Amino acid sequence: MARRKLPRGWTEGSVQDLLGLTEDEAAIVEMRVRLAEKVREKRRARRITQKELARRIRSTQPRVARLERADASIEMLIRALFALGSDRKEIGRMLAA
Repeated sequence: MARRKLPRGWTEGSVQDLLGLTEDEAAIVEMRVRLAEKVREKRRARRITQKELARRIRSTQPRVARLERADASIEMLIRALFALGSDRKEIGRMLAA
């Protein structure tokens, strides 16, 4: 595949480079994104609304929406996964993937 020519003064790089993230910080972001995707997948597979998940984790629907966009703490993401029936081993596999 041919590389696209960039406008003068532009460079190509990763999000990690753009934001100046360390390897550890980039890994944490990747884990949050992976867990958020799993929350959404599991919630939809169980046909549970965001409002119902919010009730189960004692939160609000807008917070669940943010959670599914990875705009939440890892603790909150894990709490949602537990509420959706995941156990520690399954969450460990999610993080290891």
